[in-house]
Amino acid sequence: MSLPTADDLQRLAELYPAVADLPEPLRNDVLSRQTMWLEVPPGTTLFEEQSPCQGFPMVLGGEVRVARGSAQGRSLELYRVGPGELCVVSASCLFGQQLLSAHGQTTAPTRLAVLSPAALDACCAHEPFRRFVFGVFADRLADLMALAEAVAFQRLDQRLAAALLGHGEVLHTSHQALADELGTVREMVTRLLRRFERSGWLALGRERIEIRDAAALRRLSAGDIPAV
Repeated sequence: MSLPTADDLQRLAELYPAVADLPEPLRNDVLSRQTMWLEVPPGTTLFEEQSPCQGFPMVLGGEVRVARGSAQGRSLELYRVGPGELCVVSASCLFGQQLLSAHGQTTAPTRLAVLSPAALDACCAHEPFRRFVFGVFADRLADLMALAEAVAFQRLDQRLAAALLGHGEVLHTSHQALADELGTVREMVTRLLRRFERSGWLALGRERIEIRDAAALRRLSAGDIPAV
């Protein structure tokens, strides 16, 4: 934990205008006495499932991956929180006074301002801040509905093809990371990637995937190619 710098305060105001618009006495009290300022490395677990929520994180730099786990050790990514975004799992836990329903882990060096539960309550008493939080809830709900639809109705090969697109010609990732993102097991992802490789759509290396036929992957993701 560290004290905020002038850059921290300026970046917070730019990324989260609803905080900057709080009444000055409230804003000063929240930021000086009720906020933890954290700098954490990638791979840091910020919160665990079925644990009490200790605070409300706002991301100033870096990224937090929020996922739901299973008793079998599988994980399904729900969403990621970047600068200027909010974690609705943390908010819903604090609002509902319930345990966390997912876990959060940093994917990169991450700078955070974490409001205390009491500070979040005080900020939400201010209407513009409350509208901002519930606006994010609405956006995340739409994202989660799209995720539920993909899991329920799309084949895994379609979802994997879609996950490989949009990152350039070379992806530096592991089969396990892709499995976690898709909510499946590594063996299934490896099997499908090898099928894609045999079709000439990509080339596999150690934590490296070179895309060779993005058009074919796009057709598969859209359902225009039969299951491979």
